[in-house]
Amino acid sequence: MSLSRPLRIGTRGSPMALAQTGMVRDRIVAANPGIETEIVVVSTVADRILDRPLSEIGGKGLFTKELEQALFAEEVDVAVHSMKDVETWLPHGLVIACILERDDPRDAFLSANGANGFSDLPAGARVGTSSLRRGAQVLMKRPDLKIVPLRGNANTRMRKLESGECDATLLALAGLQRLGMENVARSVLSVEEMLPAVAQGALGIETRAGDDAIRALLQPIACARTTTALDAERGLLAELDGSCRTPIAALARIEGDRLSLDGLLFLPDGSRHWAVTREGSVSDAAAIGRDAGAELKRAAGDTYARHLQ
Repeated sequence: MSLSRPLRIGTRGSPMALAQTGMVRDRIVAANPGIETEIVVVSTVADRILDRPLSEIGGKGLFTKELEQALFAEEVDVAVHSMKDVETWLPHGLVIACILERDDPRDAFLSANGANGFSDLPAGARVGTSSLRRGAQVLMKRPDLKIVPLRGNANTRMRKLESGECDATLLALAGLQRLGMENVARSVLSVEEMLPAVAQGALGIETRAGDDAIRALLQPIACARTTTALDAERGLLAELDGSCRTPIAALARIEGDRLSLDGLLFLPDGSRHWAVTREGSVSDAAAIGRDAGAELKRAAGDTYARHLQ
């Protein structure tokens, strides 16, 4: 199937977003010979306001809102997102039509003073991150460390690290790899050290629900395995009403026809956490996620409810 005009691909304007969108465009073109494309850069609130944590200015939906508005206005045909930035519930009329094969979901540890991991940092060292999930896991293991806010794209955060605003920081390994910058990582943290964000490492393509021709163009590059894993992770997130105000981590792994899911829920200061592990058939991925999320919600009880107030 082909279009009579270029496929308009919406993206944020950060170097990371443009690199990711270039990857997606190349795969669409390879799967649909002869198709023409146009990349449309859309400015988002999250890119314009960099001096405040996302939890204070509206949450991770600020990475996607303007792109979704461009979809509704038919200014773009598709929008490329890091799936970890996509809110739990999409606006009516929009769908994630395609999820690409997941890249490495782990976090990378960066330091300007030679430290290779948290154990190398002295007491009181400053770890720069605006991710509640990362901050809570750091403090869970090292309550003597100090979390300082650090936002901006990967290059900005590395400049802030080099200028001494913090002693260490964490970035998604997949993002560094897409920028060809994985060599800046001092180490890659195992998922036991730092459980990833829901859907970390996966790219998704959003479009209008009724655009069957567009959805058909995307199907050849969709990854069923990654989609299934994210069904479980996002099912857990939905059960917890997850947002940028809630430190939640989850990772689903698939072996054959079996899926295992690990989830963590934290208080932001790392003083309390709750863990869950589930396993079952890949055909039950979403239900496994919802069940895991419900268990975490029960275990945390009133402590978690008070945090959301």
